[in-house]
Amino acid sequence: MRNDAPDAARIGHLGGGMVRAISLAASLLVFWLVLSGHYTPFILALGAGSIAATVLLARRMDVLDHEGHPIHLGAGALLYWPWLVKEIIVSGWSVTRVILHPALPISPAMVRFRPGQKTQVGLAVHANSITLTPGTISVEVRAGEFLVHALTREGAEGVRSGDMDARVSRMEGGG
Repeated sequence: MRNDAPDAARIGHLGGGMVRAISLAASLLVFWLVLSGHYTPFILALGAGSIAATVLLARRMDVLDHEGHPIHLGAGALLYWPWLVKEIIVSGWSVTRVILHPALPISPAMVRFRPGQKTQVGLAVHANSITLTPGTISVEVRAGEFLVHALTREGAEGVRSGDMDARVSRMEGGG
């Protein structure tokens, strides 16, 4: 006697997976349309086929989870990204001033601190945000500790100040 009724855990997994698959397809569609700039039927068909293949492969590889496609960060990310872009621009100008200064006033520093993120996604976003910001790079990343190299002591203090840490924690829902 066969039991064809799927268990509740599998149904919950499939339901969440379907929401993530639809979200991934929508994200890829917007990305495709923005970057393509061409809206002929042939190009749109290529885009649709490419998106369908990508979503099917992602589902088959079982990477549509809360880390592979973190749709739960959507609202927080919309507030975080503009701030990060501003920080990248400000840091870029600061590094440019240091490099173009005749005395080249660099004061490299390594700083260790404890990040406040609770999830792997939050830690990855924080570490990558540090590295994206000119003049700083995440050298070592652990759940309880980051080691960051900064071009100047001021940059090191900026990392240690915790503004980015607090913003990433708010984005991931922890603050």
